[in-house]
Amino acid sequence: MASLSFVSSSHLTLRTPSLNLRTGASPRTSVSFSVKAQSVALSQDDLKKLAAEKAVEAIKPGMVLGLGTGSTAAFAVDQIGKLLSSGELYDIVGIPTSKRTEEQARSLGIPLVALDTHPRIDLAIDGADEVDPNLDLVKGRGGALLREKMVEAVAEKFIVVADDTKLVKGLGGSGLAMPVEVVQFCWNFNLIRLQDLFKEFGCDAKLRIDGDGKPYVTDNSNYIIDLYFKEPLKDGFAAAKDIGKFEGVVEHGLFLGMATSVIIAGKNGVEVMNK
Repeated sequence: MASLSFVSSSHLTLRTPSLNLRTGASPRTSVSFSVKAQSVALSQDDLKKLAAEKAVEAIKPGMVLGLGTGSTAAFAVDQIGKLLSSGELYDIVGIPTSKRTEEQARSLGIPLVALDTHPRIDLAIDGADEVDPNLDLVKGRGGALLREKMVEAVAEKFIVVADDTKLVKGLGGSGLAMPVEVVQFCWNFNLIRLQDLFKEFGCDAKLRIDGDGKPYVTDNSNYIIDLYFKEPLKDGFAAAKDIGKFEGVVEHGLFLGMATSVIIAGKNGVEVMNK
């Protein structure tokens, strides 16, 4: 059991075993990181940062990296930039999963490439909106699901970093949005079809709206239809297959069988779950 020891009110020392990133059919295992918060109360962002920095420990020189999108993934990108700047990390390149991650990475001096020239990715690090007991995910509430899936699907290892509020018994179980990216053409046609497809789960489908009251437009110039379920999906793989049958659907937020490790940060500590 690893532990987080408090050296002083402003200094934290994390002692952990190496992150197991092996894939295969072995049972899921977990390593708990107990936090004794007697001297310092850690915020949710503090724990997200610790988890993100734990994920970054898996990066080695010479790697091609998938750089995720979102508040937790941003901590990982920041840490990569710091390690490059200090010389502790070198000879890596990254592939960003959104325009905002691209901007962040460039500002930190992280060398960037594209899938066109680097179709093989050694390691991707990203957040998640839901994580079920099988380490299947809902992602894309930040609007970057298409590029995230393109990058993470070809990554040899995919580490997910999230806080404990993202844990669900079944996908869709949070009651929050499960995004589907669609072309702008006849978007309402697909909204109706998607809602009808999942009517047994009490699905409510809504077009995502931006802060100006206009349809949210993705980096790929598409719209997003958010699906809200009253009950968790019974079979994520069947749901993904059915969604994919609709013409005009570009991608969905079900990331199934992709994560090799999930790092969960919560009020009681950080846990690493491996497949």
